[in-house]
Amino acid sequence: MIEIGDNGQAVTHAQPAVFTDQGARLIVPAAAVRAVAVPAQEVSRLLGEAALRHSVSLDLLNQVAWRESRYRQTAVSHRDAVGVMQLTAGTARDLGVDRYDVAQNIQGGAAYLRLMLNRYKGDVRLALAAYNAGPGAVDRYRGVPPFQETTAYVSAILGRLSPPTLASGPSLTIGR
Repeated sequence: MIEIGDNGQAVTHAQPAVFTDQGARLIVPAAAVRAVAVPAQEVSRLLGEAALRHSVSLDLLNQVAWRESRYRQTAVSHRDAVGVMQLTAGTARDLGVDRYDVAQNIQGGAAYLRLMLNRYKGDVRLALAAYNAGPGAVDRYRGVPPFQETTAYVSAILGRLSPPTLASGPSLTIGR
Protein backbone atom coordinates (compact mmCIF):
# COMPACT_ATOMS: atom_id res chain seq x y z
CA MET A 1 0.00 0.00 0.00
CA ILE A 2 1.40 3.42 -0.89
CA GLU A 3 0.30 6.60 0.87
CA ILE A 4 0.94 9.95 -0.78
CA GLY A 5 1.23 12.66 1.87
CA ASP A 6 0.07 16.28 1.58
CA ASN A 7 3.62 17.28 0.68
CA GLY A 8 3.76 14.69 -2.13
CA GLN A 9 6.04 12.34 -0.24
CA ALA A 10 5.27 8.63 -0.75
CA VAL A 11 5.18 6.24 2.19
CA THR A 12 5.03 2.49 1.54
CA HIS A 13 3.12 0.22 3.93
CA ALA A 14 3.93 -3.49 3.89
CA GLN A 15 0.39 -4.48 4.82
CA PRO A 16 -3.18 -3.16 4.45
CA ALA A 17 -3.95 0.10 6.26
CA VAL A 18 -6.89 2.31 7.09
CA PHE A 19 -6.42 6.01 6.48
CA THR A 20 -7.89 8.49 8.95
CA ASP A 21 -7.32 12.16 9.66
CA GLN A 22 -4.55 11.05 12.06
CA GLY A 23 -2.76 9.15 9.29
CA ALA A 24 -2.43 5.49 8.38
CA ARG A 25 -3.22 2.70 10.84
CA LEU A 26 -2.25 -0.84 9.90
CA ILE A 27 -5.26 -3.16 9.77
CA VAL A 28 -3.35 -6.22 10.97
CA PRO A 29 -0.68 -5.62 13.63
CA ALA A 30 2.75 -6.79 12.52
CA ALA A 31 2.91 -9.28 15.41
CA ALA A 32 -0.27 -10.97 14.17
CA VAL A 33 1.15 -11.27 10.66
CA ARG A 34 4.23 -13.02 12.07
CA ALA A 35 2.11 -15.42 14.17
CA VAL A 36 2.71 -19.07 13.44
CA ALA A 37 -0.46 -20.80 12.26
CA VAL A 38 -1.56 -23.64 14.51
CA PRO A 39 -3.57 -26.52 13.00
CA ALA A 40 -7.29 -26.66 13.78
CA GLN A 41 -6.92 -29.78 15.91
CA GLU A 42 -4.33 -27.97 18.03
CA VAL A 43 -6.73 -25.04 18.55
CA SER A 44 -9.35 -27.59 19.63
CA ARG A 45 -6.90 -29.18 22.07
CA LEU A 46 -5.91 -25.78 23.47
CA LEU A 47 -9.57 -24.88 23.98
CA GLY A 48 -10.07 -28.13 25.88
CA GLU A 49 -7.06 -27.48 28.11
CA ALA A 50 -8.17 -23.92 28.82
CA ALA A 51 -11.74 -25.00 29.64
CA LEU A 52 -10.41 -27.56 32.11
CA ARG A 53 -7.84 -25.23 33.68
CA HIS A 54 -10.34 -22.40 34.23
CA SER A 55 -13.37 -24.57 35.02
CA VAL A 56 -15.36 -23.26 32.09
CA SER A 57 -17.72 -25.44 30.06
CA LEU A 58 -15.93 -26.55 26.89
CA ASP A 59 -19.16 -26.00 24.95
CA LEU A 60 -19.38 -22.41 26.23
CA LEU A 61 -15.71 -21.70 25.50
CA ASN A 62 -16.05 -23.18 22.01
CA GLN A 63 -19.13 -21.06 21.28
CA VAL A 64 -17.36 -17.88 22.45
CA ALA A 65 -14.31 -18.69 20.30
CA TRP A 66 -16.53 -19.43 17.31
CA ARG A 67 -18.51 -16.20 17.70
CA GLU A 68 -15.42 -14.09 18.36
CA SER A 69 -13.20 -15.30 15.52
CA ARG A 70 -14.55 -18.45 13.87
CA TYR A 71 -11.41 -19.98 15.51
CA ARG A 72 -9.19 -17.77 13.30
CA GLN A 73 -5.88 -17.02 14.99
CA THR A 74 -5.21 -13.98 12.82
CA ALA A 75 -8.63 -12.37 13.35
CA VAL A 76 -8.43 -8.65 14.19
CA SER A 77 -11.50 -6.62 15.09
CA HIS A 78 -12.20 -2.98 14.32
CA ARG A 79 -11.47 -2.38 18.04
CA ASP A 80 -8.03 -4.04 17.70
CA ALA A 81 -8.99 -7.21 19.57
CA VAL A 82 -6.97 -10.13 18.21
CA GLY A 83 -6.81 -13.89 18.02
CA VAL A 84 -9.14 -16.79 18.62
CA MET A 85 -10.60 -15.21 21.77
CA GLN A 86 -10.36 -11.59 20.50
CA LEU A 87 -8.37 -10.13 23.40
CA THR A 88 -7.72 -6.40 23.55
CA ALA A 89 -4.31 -5.11 24.56
CA GLY A 90 -5.62 -3.99 27.97
CA THR A 91 -7.33 -7.27 28.76
CA ALA A 92 -4.28 -9.28 27.70
CA ARG A 93 -2.04 -7.04 29.81
CA ASP A 94 -4.35 -7.41 32.84
CA LEU A 95 -4.33 -11.19 32.41
CA GLY A 96 -0.58 -11.34 31.82
CA VAL A 97 -0.83 -13.08 28.44
CA ASP A 98 0.58 -12.46 24.98
CA ARG A 99 -2.54 -12.03 22.89
CA TYR A 100 -0.65 -12.89 19.69
CA ASP A 101 0.38 -16.32 21.02
CA VAL A 102 -2.46 -18.75 20.22
CA ALA A 103 -2.14 -20.79 23.42
CA GLN A 104 -1.91 -17.70 25.63
CA ASN A 105 -4.77 -16.02 23.77
CA ILE A 106 -7.03 -19.01 24.43
CA GLN A 107 -5.91 -19.32 28.07
CA GLY A 108 -6.49 -15.59 28.51
CA GLY A 109 -9.95 -15.76 26.97
CA ALA A 110 -10.92 -18.70 29.19
CA ALA A 111 -9.55 -16.92 32.27
CA TYR A 112 -11.47 -13.76 31.41
CA LEU A 113 -14.68 -15.72 30.80
CA ARG A 114 -14.21 -17.40 34.21
CA LEU A 115 -13.69 -13.98 35.82
CA MET A 116 -16.93 -12.76 34.27
CA LEU A 117 -18.81 -15.90 35.35
CA ASN A 118 -17.53 -15.39 38.90
CA ARG A 119 -18.36 -11.69 38.87
CA TYR A 120 -21.94 -12.38 37.78
CA LYS A 121 -22.41 -15.40 40.05
CA GLY A 122 -22.53 -17.94 37.23
CA ASP A 123 -25.05 -16.03 35.12
CA VAL A 124 -23.93 -17.03 31.62
CA ARG A 125 -26.03 -14.31 29.98
CA LEU A 126 -24.38 -11.53 31.97
CA ALA A 127 -20.92 -13.09 31.66
CA LEU A 128 -21.29 -13.19 27.87
CA ALA A 129 -22.53 -9.61 27.78
CA ALA A 130 -19.51 -8.55 29.87
CA TYR A 131 -17.13 -10.51 27.62
CA ASN A 132 -18.52 -8.58 24.64
CA ALA A 133 -19.29 -5.10 25.97
CA GLY A 134 -17.23 -5.03 29.15
CA PRO A 135 -18.31 -5.44 32.76
CA GLY A 136 -18.69 -1.67 33.16
CA ALA A 137 -21.50 -1.64 30.60
CA VAL A 138 -23.23 -4.62 32.24
CA ASP A 139 -23.00 -2.94 35.64
CA ARG A 140 -24.16 0.41 34.29
CA TYR A 141 -27.26 -1.11 32.64
CA ARG A 142 -27.77 -3.65 35.44
CA GLY A 143 -28.05 -6.37 32.82
CA VAL A 144 -27.28 -6.96 29.18
CA PRO A 145 -26.59 -3.55 27.63
CA PRO A 146 -29.06 -2.52 24.91
CA PHE A 147 -26.35 -2.51 22.25
CA GLN A 148 -27.36 -4.36 19.08
CA GLU A 149 -23.97 -6.06 18.83
CA THR A 150 -24.10 -7.28 22.43
CA THR A 151 -27.70 -8.53 22.39
CA ALA A 152 -27.02 -10.38 19.12
CA TYR A 153 -23.79 -11.82 20.56
CA VAL A 154 -25.46 -13.12 23.71
CA SER A 155 -28.46 -14.54 21.82
CA ALA A 156 -26.29 -16.23 19.22
CA ILE A 157 -24.09 -17.98 21.76
CA LEU A 158 -26.97 -19.00 24.03
CA GLY A 159 -28.81 -20.34 20.99
CA ARG A 160 -25.87 -22.58 20.09
CA LEU A 161 -25.20 -23.98 23.57
CA SER A 162 -26.34 -27.50 24.24
CA PRO A 163 -28.93 -27.86 27.04
CA PRO A 164 -26.52 -29.78 29.32
CA THR A 165 -24.16 -26.77 29.25
CA LEU A 166 -26.85 -24.56 30.67
CA ALA A 167 -27.63 -27.05 33.43
CA SER A 168 -24.10 -28.34 33.96
CA GLY A 169 -23.84 -27.22 37.53
CA PRO A 170 -25.20 -25.00 40.24
CA SER A 171 -22.81 -22.20 39.26
CA LEU A 172 -24.26 -21.67 35.76
CA THR A 173 -27.56 -19.91 35.25
CA ILE A 174 -29.28 -18.00 32.51
CA GLY A 175 -30.57 -14.77 34.00
CA ARG A 176 -33.38 -12.73 32.55
